[in-house]
Amino acid sequence: MLLIFALQLFLPLLFVGWLCFVPPRGSLAFFAQAVATSAALLAVILTGLWLFPPWWASWVFALLLLVAVLIGWRRRYPFESRLPSGWLAWVFMTVFVGIGGWGAYQSVLALAGRASQPGTVVELAFPLKSGTYQAVNGGSSLNVNAHLMTLDASMARFRAYRGQSYGVDIVKLNGWGLRASGLLPSQPSAYNIYGEPVYAPCTGQVIATQDGLPDMQVPQTDREHMAGNHVLLRCKDADVLMGHFKPGSLKVAVGQQVTVSQHIANVGNSGNTGEPHLHVHAQQAGTAAAPFSGEPLPVRFDGRFLVRNAHVSSL
Repeated sequence: MLLIFALQLFLPLLFVGWLCFVPPRGSLAFFAQAVATSAALLAVILTGLWLFPPWWASWVFALLLLVAVLIGWRRRYPFESRLPSGWLAWVFMTVFVGIGGWGAYQSVLALAGRASQPGTVVELAFPLKSGTYQAVNGGSSLNVNAHLMTLDASMARFRAYRGQSYGVDIVKLNGWGLRASGLLPSQPSAYNIYGEPVYAPCTGQVIATQDGLPDMQVPQTDREHMAGNHVLLRCKDADVLMGHFKPGSLKVAVGQQVTVSQHIANVGNSGNTGEPHLHVHAQQAGTAAAPFSGEPLPVRFDGRFLVRNAHVSSL
């Protein structure tokens, strides 16, 4: 995670600074580098995990890019030539064309992932209140929702968790757009979402629960109990899982009927979780041996299909 944060912070600054302070001498190469940097930055904005730096830093980078293009243009205009001069300049331009192509491809995938897949969409109420929340995983493309890797039926270890493929992971932000006190604190209580009450997103029956698993120290995970402390609800034709609860916080039992907005549990850091967050997914019924193996179903919260970096303000 720390490596992701570092790359997300320094790579955009590197490419923006390059364009600003050492722009190409040829007009074609300058144009290619500016377009490529823009495409790559758009891909990072759409697909990046904007936890640290916070989400608004992505738009600061976009503003810096605009300034860099203007400064770089003024440094080189009038350009020495139209075409790159020398083989090294051609190599750099070719590399940036490749970077731009990658950025454009990733951006198209991310934008396509903002639409749910055709078929049944499960309508849910947002299960958290009193704050601003951000989706860390969500959407229908792999580059904005890591859960989609479990759709790969060729991987035996994914089959038991196929139902989570359209899952949504949610963290809570403070007024500065940060989700924790510090970069990657080890104590779960340092995260804003830790201990937040979780409310039933639908009316239904509790069909499975687990409690008593310990909270993990960040970034340790419990891969033996992937969902951690959790509740599985049967709401009409869909099973809805909410996971990674704080031990001892469950308020419901198997067989109990629950209604929308009923207090279910509190957010913790149990199970296979890199840091405290709430996991929610909907699926068709699984098997007794593999309750999370059912066919995955996309969800909308209060009519919204949440994708990575989407924000929800809840009263």
